[in-house]
Amino acid sequence: GINAEYGKQWYQRRVREAVVSTQSTGYEQGKPQSYMSFNTCYKDTGLWGAYGVCERQDDAVRVFCDTIQGEWRRLFRAVSPGEVQRAKNMLKTMMLSQCDGTTAVCEDIGRQMLTYGRRIPLAEIDARIEAVTPAVLKRVMGEYVYDRDPVVIGLGSTEGLPEYGLMKNMMSSPLD
Repeated sequence: GINAEYGKQWYQRRVREAVVSTQSTGYEQGKPQSYMSFNTCYKDTGLWGAYGVCERQDDAVRVFCDTIQGEWRRLFRAVSPGEVQRAKNMLKTMMLSQCDGTTAVCEDIGRQMLTYGRRIPLAEIDARIEAVTPAVLKRVMGEYVYDRDPVVIGLGSTEGLPEYGLMKNMMSSPLD
């Protein structure tokens, strides 16, 4: 829901900082050509993760996977209250700026009806966002990310994709 959307926006910013420092060319050797996080909410479940496009001759696929998983571990272990507050502010700004026309407002109403079965008032959205703390983030990461079987999909030349068992181990039994 709203907390998942907060996670998506904060996560995209962190991945941007950790994975890609784009120059005017938009591409650096050994790093993804493009990337994005995604979050799709449904009434009873959701889908969340990261997507990247990498060159096969580089070590970019492994670097991308390692960086994403490293950032997920950091979210569990060491996210600061300041980072969470900045992410909450960014999310609120982004959500308000997206509803700047009748089409966008209608899309938002439709999404809320499909996900929640009702329109959520702005005050409730704000309260849900403000309820996110580093402790909540740690609890959610522990509940939904750690010690769970990840879904990994590779398309095209996947020789740089780390073995599934290694990726699963990277997200198991985090240290506090």
